[in-house]
Amino acid sequence: MEYVLADHQYGKAETRLVRIYRDTARHQIRDLNVSTCLRGNFADAYLYGDQAKVLPTDSQKNTAYAFALEHGVTDIETYALALAKHFADDIEPVHAARVEVDEYAWDRVQVAAGDHPHAFVRGSQEVRTATATAEGRGREQRVWILSGLQDLVLLKSTGSEFAGFLQDRYTTLAETHDRVLATSLTARWRHKRTDADWNAINASIRQVLIEQFATVHSLALQQTLWQMGKAVLAAHADIAEIRLSAPNKHHFLVDLSPFGLDNRGEVFHADDRPYGLIQCAVERDDAPPAGPVWDSPNLFAG
Repeated sequence: MEYVLADHQYGKAETRLVRIYRDTARHQIRDLNVSTCLRGNFADAYLYGDQAKVLPTDSQKNTAYAFALEHGVTDIETYALALAKHFADDIEPVHAARVEVDEYAWDRVQVAAGDHPHAFVRGSQEVRTATATAEGRGREQRVWILSGLQDLVLLKSTGSEFAGFLQDRYTTLAETHDRVLATSLTARWRHKRTDADWNAINASIRQVLIEQFATVHSLALQQTLWQMGKAVLAAHADIAEIRLSAPNKHHFLVDLSPFGLDNRGEVFHADDRPYGLIQCAVERDDAPPAGPVWDSPNLFAG
């Protein structure tokens, strides 16, 4: 029996980086979590422990810090793309580079005079995300960009049903035509372009997702995700595909009848697990190939 080294990659995961702009008295803050992943001619490191072609992960971390100063962070897509192109263009053994960036929100502290110029309070738990992948170098290089968000917590107290589902001998769930619908949404969308007003596009897509969640009368969370994805593609011609993942954050009506109380959809037990996990991708029928853009290091081992 022969053994061969198959797919392999390596990088620096979750470099915490805070970039503060002090150009004026009104400071700006960008709070990032940066992960890099390199693919290329690294077989000797695995087979023989030969590191001659391995750029240390510590060097990748330092590059992330240096680029935050040299190139700035006007938006995380541009920053991630600059890093990915650098690794693929300038590090000879690297054939492809993937850079994933999460951004955490900070809001300005409000004081009597208004916005404080250099004091911040942590914003919502929602995280903005971006991924840039660069493959090849020079004129042959191809790049892909994903944008997205995660942990966008949404809830509506009515306007949601779940009925007519398949039942078997183990089914105990009752049908309902009026339920609380809540989720913590993760969404990733694939751009056709590699240059755009990323901040404006992301803000618009976020608003479309929220509006669809609120206004679509939901017969199932599956249907809601489909409508959300379609609305994003309808609003943005340069989005090739969007993928959505939504845990169903269940709210169960509490039985208060033992206490002589009639609970008419007003008191619920919020249960965090187990939960239904609903996922879908909505893609244009003429979308360009996705290439390796969805090949996340987090999914390498399944």
